[in-house]
Amino acid sequence: MIHVEGNAPTFGGNAGMSSQYLEVRGLTVSFDGFKANTDVDLTLMQGDLRFLIGPNGAGKTTLIDAITGLVPATGSVTKSGVELLGKKVHQIARLGVGRTFQTASIFEQLTVLQNLDIAAGSGRKWTTMLAKRKSVSAEIEEALDTIGLADVRDKPAGILAHGQKQWLEIGMLLVQNADVLLLDEPVAGMSHDEREQTGELLRRIGGERTVVVVEHDMDFMRAFATSVTVLAGGKILSEGTVAEVQADPKVQEVYLGTAAAGEELEQIAEEGESNA
Repeated sequence: MIHVEGNAPTFGGNAGMSSQYLEVRGLTVSFDGFKANTDVDLTLMQGDLRFLIGPNGAGKTTLIDAITGLVPATGSVTKSGVELLGKKVHQIARLGVGRTFQTASIFEQLTVLQNLDIAAGSGRKWTTMLAKRKSVSAEIEEALDTIGLADVRDKPAGILAHGQKQWLEIGMLLVQNADVLLLDEPVAGMSHDEREQTGELLRRIGGERTVVVVEHDMDFMRAFATSVTVLAGGKILSEGTVAEVQADPKVQEVYLGTAAAGEELEQIAEEGESNA
């Protein structure tokens, strides 16, 4: 049975005294004079499954690179009041901010369980960490249940299907107690069934966490996003619900001017008119 979180993601999140949040203010990233991001302001609340979309080169991945310390930036990024900019990657991770990449970063020769065990940082020696476990911690059992990989826990991660590898990487963040998850195109290259299962996984984990998904798959975004931010030219172009964003003339203009995405946005606009 797959574990289901108590709260489902909802527009605006589950704001409250104990809620986590990520606040980005005036974030600017420059490479040799070129501004990949300019004065980006974002407020991301726990429980709001936010999708970050935009044409190629809009600065989506650069934005999450800056938040996680992979590229230098100016401005401010705070996680529940704690400044992240200027901290090292591992320090940001320890504060509960995790990210995935388009290609899953897992240990393919090790089992699913061993990958989760290493991510959990149990502090045991490598020789015992890689040995077959007689017992599994509750946090790892819960992660296996949540990501749906309990049945393949003893299989080498390298033989997993493409989608399962992405789920394992998400599980590795869960056992690290990450409550802000930044996922870079998690369904790229997945089958239809894998995309559906990934979307349901994001719903299961998104109610209790801040989850940001960088995505190009418009169908996937429409099916699972509770809110959307559109980037163009390194700046925020539009924000709101899926319906609000797809009806925004500025968004339609940007996408319709992009050959690769024009047909997708045209279809969205037509569907919005037919449902009006």
